[in-house]
Amino acid sequence: MRIDQQPTFVMHGRPYRETSLLLECLTRDHGRIGVVARGVRRERAKLQRSQLEPFQPIALDFLLRGELATLRAAEPIGLPMRLVGDALMSGLYLNELVVRLTARHDPQPAVFDAYGSTLRRLADGEPVGWTLRRFERDLLDALGYALALEFEGDSGEPLVSGGSYRYEPELGAVPARPNEPHTVQGRDLLDLAADRCPDAAGLAALRRLMRQVITFHLGGGELRAWTVLGQGGVRR
Repeated sequence: MRIDQQPTFVMHGRPYRETSLLLECLTRDHGRIGVVARGVRRERAKLQRSQLEPFQPIALDFLLRGELATLRAAEPIGLPMRLVGDALMSGLYLNELVVRLTARHDPQPAVFDAYGSTLRRLADGEPVGWTLRRFERDLLDALGYALALEFEGDSGEPLVSGGSYRYEPELGAVPARPNEPHTVQGRDLLDLAADRCPDAAGLAALRRLMRQVITFHLGGGELRAWTVLGQGGVRR
């Protein structure tokens, strides 16, 4: 199947055979796919490696046959985005999260849109922690794992802003016992639902919550990026 002008983000690439690259791409209409870019590692290649850098919005032409696609052409879409420092580390986290939670050839246009919006926020210097929490929320929602952020998971009662809750991935928020560790305040869950940035303590609680939920959906596995972000001191 021939696909032309498909909006795409390259998430990463690695050498493939002598002169080619194997790209992991997130496309708008075909989901996550592997793409072979033949000959781009040659010194005088018609298509340059610089045109296939991660995090840049591009349009790809490719032939899709079986598991891997073959690249035919690539061109930039709009202005390039520059990620440096904490923003770059966060972009690598986004890539690992998408690869681990999505299947190849499963169209997820909402994931594509959320990914692109998040890269733009990171490139614009928006706060890293809140930007990542918004993406995790939207990714889980797009994949059918939406968080229950406004009502108690057991009773269905509205969350109380000043209440303390623990979050159970299969149930939702349930009232916490006094002095129970690793709780989250109702106001922080309600802020996340309303797309309002909570205070620093709320962001820290939401980070713990998201890690718990993502670990659950990974079947108990962890992401390498969590360790890297922690070692780098990224305020995620």
